[in-house]
Amino acid sequence: MQLESGKFSGHQSFTLRNTWLTKGVTECARNPHVFRDDDSLLVLGVGKNMVEAIRYWGLASQVVREKPEERGACAPTDLGKRLFLGDSAWDPYLEDVASLWLIHWLVATNWAYATTIYYAFSELTGTFTRHGLEASIAELAGGLGARATDNSIRRDVSVFIRTYVGGSERASASVEDLLDGPLAELGLLYEVQGEQTYAFSRGPKDSLPDAVFLYALCDYAEQQQGQRSFTFDELAYGAMAPGRVFKLDELALAERLERMEGLTAGAIQFTETAGYRQVITGREVDKYAALDDYYGREARGGDDGRV
Repeated sequence: MQLESGKFSGHQSFTLRNTWLTKGVTECARNPHVFRDDDSLLVLGVGKNMVEAIRYWGLASQVVREKPEERGACAPTDLGKRLFLGDSAWDPYLEDVASLWLIHWLVATNWAYATTIYYAFSELTGTFTRHGLEASIAELAGGLGARATDNSIRRDVSVFIRTYVGGSERASASVEDLLDGPLAELGLLYEVQGEQTYAFSRGPKDSLPDAVFLYALCDYAEQQQGQRSFTFDELAYGAMAPGRVFKLDELALAERLERMEGLTAGAIQFTETAGYRQVITGREVDKYAALDDYYGREARGGDDGRV
């Protein structure tokens, strides 16, 4: 994918924390200027740098959007409202692992705002080192004409790794990061033998609900501007494709795709002819419907644990 722009700062070196998205969405719904007002520290209950970090992660995870008609103003997105606002909010405190998978998808496909995370999940293959990733991001930033110093790139790569890695990498992190770094729970990235060398964990991802996978599949299809059929390899290995972003192996991806026909009443079909596998989309699918059903069932006690 040819990027048009990139961002390599804004998080103030803080990884995402559990309560930040709830705070960000709730407070900017009340006051679109909450991140810029003089009393933002008091309202959000954090220091100045953390106010900036909350704003950054809200925008990066696409639960908050900037309001171009009002300088400095932000508002919840439709998804942000569904997740966090009102009595019928899906999961206001990120207690369901489905919400973490959803947030991961939204961050990792936000190439314009979370460029390093996008690049890692959509462009890297095999193992990589911290130094090697820093060099790649520096080259990427240079090609985009982005204002990114060596120090800002090092901090951005560090935030990416600390956001997704548990274990020894987090030994030097703050107590808050250790207790409150939700995306590390997904187990997508790990440190391999050898100092500062990392690899993605590919496999079935049993904690990923089909409803979230369907949302991602529909989201991906929307970005392809009217494309109605997709090869299996495209969905497995393409930039920002569900198989690649969720790090599913081929067997796990095929099993997921086979279940989409039942989940969408035949609107999405996975076919195989003479060894050629593809996904065909018919009528438009409401990507929120399966999530509504999933969270509704969870609120009723989780009938069968899957969508």
